[in-house]
Amino acid sequence: MLLCRMHMRLLLKNKNVLTSSVTFYHSKLGVYGYNPRCRTKGLLDSQSKDNLYTSEVLKNRLKYANVVQLIDSYRNYGHLKAKLDPLKLKEEKCLPELDLRLYGIDGTDKTVIPTLGLLHGNSTQIALSELVQTLERLYCSSIAAEFQHLQTLEEREWFADKFETRHEIEVSDTRKVELAKLMLRCEAFDHFVGTKFSNVKRYGGEGGESMMVCFEELFHKCALNDVKDVVICMPHRGRLNFMTCLLNFPPVIVFRKMKGLSEIPVGAKSVGDVLSHLYTSVDLPYAGKQVHVSLIPNPSHLEANNPVAVGKARSKLQTRSSGDYSVDSESQPKNDVLCLQVHGDASFAGQGIVAETFCFANAPHFETGGSVHLIVNNQVGFTTESERGRSSQYCSDIAKVNGYPVIHVNGDYPEDVLRATSLAFDYRQKFHKDVIIDYICFRKWGHNEMDEPSFTQPRMYQVINNRQSIPDLYSKSLIQAGLCEDKHLQENVTTWTSQLNNNLEQVSSHEVKPFHLQGLWSSFVQAGDQITTWDTGVPADILKYVGARSVTVPQDLKVHPTIKKTHIERRINRLTEGTHLDWATGEALAFGSLLHQGYNVRISGQDVGRGTFSHRHCMIVDQETDHIYIPLNKLSETQTGFLEVANSVLSEEAVLGFEYGMSIDHPNTLVIWEAQFGDFFNGAQPIIDTYVTCGELKWLLQSGIVMLLPHGMDGAGPEHSSCRIERFLQQCDSKEDGVDGDDVNIQIVNPTTPAQYFHLLRRQMVRNFRKPLIVAAPKMILRSPAAVSSLADMESGTHFHPVLADPDVTPADVTRVVFCSGKHYYSLVTERETRAARHVALVRLESLCPFPTNELQEVLKKYPKAKQFIWSQEEHRNMGAWTFVQPRFQNLVGCNLKYAGRKVLGIPAVGIGELHKAEVTDVLNQTFV
Repeated sequence: MLLCRMHMRLLLKNKNVLTSSVTFYHSKLGVYGYNPRCRTKGLLDSQSKDNLYTSEVLKNRLKYANVVQLIDSYRNYGHLKAKLDPLKLKEEKCLPELDLRLYGIDGTDKTVIPTLGLLHGNSTQIALSELVQTLERLYCSSIAAEFQHLQTLEEREWFADKFETRHEIEVSDTRKVELAKLMLRCEAFDHFVGTKFSNVKRYGGEGGESMMVCFEELFHKCALNDVKDVVICMPHRGRLNFMTCLLNFPPVIVFRKMKGLSEIPVGAKSVGDVLSHLYTSVDLPYAGKQVHVSLIPNPSHLEANNPVAVGKARSKLQTRSSGDYSVDSESQPKNDVLCLQVHGDASFAGQGIVAETFCFANAPHFETGGSVHLIVNNQVGFTTESERGRSSQYCSDIAKVNGYPVIHVNGDYPEDVLRATSLAFDYRQKFHKDVIIDYICFRKWGHNEMDEPSFTQPRMYQVINNRQSIPDLYSKSLIQAGLCEDKHLQENVTTWTSQLNNNLEQVSSHEVKPFHLQGLWSSFVQAGDQITTWDTGVPADILKYVGARSVTVPQDLKVHPTIKKTHIERRINRLTEGTHLDWATGEALAFGSLLHQGYNVRISGQDVGRGTFSHRHCMIVDQETDHIYIPLNKLSETQTGFLEVANSVLSEEAVLGFEYGMSIDHPNTLVIWEAQFGDFFNGAQPIIDTYVTCGELKWLLQSGIVMLLPHGMDGAGPEHSSCRIERFLQQCDSKEDGVDGDDVNIQIVNPTTPAQYFHLLRRQMVRNFRKPLIVAAPKMILRSPAAVSSLADMESGTHFHPVLADPDVTPADVTRVVFCSGKHYYSLVTERETRAARHVALVRLESLCPFPTNELQEVLKKYPKAKQFIWSQEEHRNMGAWTFVQPRFQNLVGCNLKYAGRKVLGIPAVGIGELHKAEVTDVLNQTFV
């Protein structure tokens, strides 16, 4: 009785806190890219809440408290007893939590009790003996669930209801036969390529063919629920089966790759990627509708594609004005885009990027209405068994930390896979949160078809080699049930195999059709081999207008007095004078002018709204209400381009992957990721290595993403000084024996004035091609009186200058030319004035890649008497740009440089103030003496 009363009090207490998980990110009013209405979808209204607690429900739960506890135990622990392993290698557990004696229940008791408030389903009453059997069937069979950790009572009640009535999800006889045919086609594809290409690693889907049932059901549900776009990321296992058997990818292209031929259209600039990284997009007909499916390319870095897919899905919401971007203020906005993330079991448990991606799954400016996750659980990593590959019970346990439900399903039962998928989709649609399907199967071969798995898993593979395949087992069951005949199923396989043979015969003659630069990208081209100059200036009246609007706030908004004085009033004064515009103003003018033209701008990173160095303040926070106001989103009543300010979670790898995903989806959004400090990008290195620097070279995917990396040797110590620009210079494909063009893989710049930065941002959008832009961004010069520009530097007819000649010397007097890059220039200017060294010209390389050969040659012509040529940098000799520029100056510019800078060091900067000052003095002496 005591337990029952405690349970009742808990129920009544929870009734008042059902919406406690809903957050409003400062402002209930919302800002662009954050729609509070989305976060209330799926929550029960007051009447629906009260229906959970009718007097009869409470009466039954009070009277049969021991039954309630038994049912809760099955809901909590039944999955541990479920028959989830298709190989039957796991020992069956005897769970004391399910011992009937704990609850005073006799398993043979025929006493009939009501089900209302106890168990879901159509029956109004049930015998105690039947109840136990029912709970065993519901929670301990070939499908199980973990949902008692869900954050709200209505979620738990909804999930229990749907899970306990899942048998009502009808699978018609016709559908069953179609599922069998689909799996048999996948099996036939693997057999075909295994025979024709026995020495090729294909990472086949054998042992996991019923995952195709999950895909097929998901597309079917999307069509029925008006989901227009599905964005999918997927590792290598079963990828080719999925593409050819469901996404209509031409098998001839797969076979070309297997023969070592190109998958790239003739004339396109690309070197391609391996077979298991192919990707595609297609419109699929389901339920009389079209569902657009995009399978994004994947690198070999497992799980790195997760945030990329989520970012692309987010971009599609923006394009559709759906979800958080909905303009309908009267109703809950539709979410017609779905992200499906497919994982491996070992990588899902082991890779940190999974947790990072979960961290922003429901965060403002990142959420997409929930992802469906499918873990293809082979029960083994490369050669590592599951109990050695993680510390948790299940590979899916990380999802429970974030409060997402997990459905475990035995892959030997395709109809249960279908029901698991249907339930997962419905939960996502109802609550707009992530949901996980742990699809437990096996791997027919080793990690790839060339491996011998019995070296490390002899017992497992003895079972695998002595059992029938999933498609064969399921087909046999349908034949025995009289739903189809074996010959009809075999005709399906024969027809498919004939198509594969026809595709194989076309390999040599097949011409790969262009698949890049389609749709929204149809007006774009691949960059050429010349460096082009683009007029990125803007009329002065527009600059003044957007500049003023960038600091215009409502009269009733309580602005912090410091921001009002140093940010708002000072900007207005500078715009009025037209001079001394600082870095933040140059950025605001770039953003505002792009918005004025109809482009969208998104800036993301930790604390980007204010700026790490408290310089940006593109969002103003009311000091009394915490409400956020973004002035640039109020340029005009007819504004079509908007600024999204995404203060991100404390993640680099996943967030950068997300932003990259947004950048490859739509060319008319300027996507910017800013690191708190420049070297913080190192946490995102896998995304840079596998996507940012090589996405176009591998997959013909263009990205205009901008990475802002605050950089400068300011005495801040090893971790807050250098953005390690040398790493990016090493990764670029700039030539040291030839002149670069726009077609370099990445652009690397180190600008010194707000105007240069202004033009770089605008150039990213106005060009007819997209390239990633790496910016060694400033710290100390954000407010430097020397690092300023005028409106005249940004007006129509102006543009970015890859090289800036010295404006303060007489060319005929120059005998020494010092080349430098970035904020180091200002230290050199100050030192030159101190020394009165008027014979020294300071030339700035604003662009490092592409290397400005022609511009440097022209600058050198200005100084005919120069005899000494020096490269001066503040970074250490083994870092910075020295090793990059030295051979290019020698080979292309015809200039032998002398080095002036710090000595070699194993870390980016010293951590002792006196040492730092001594190094500064030494660098200046090397430069001028």
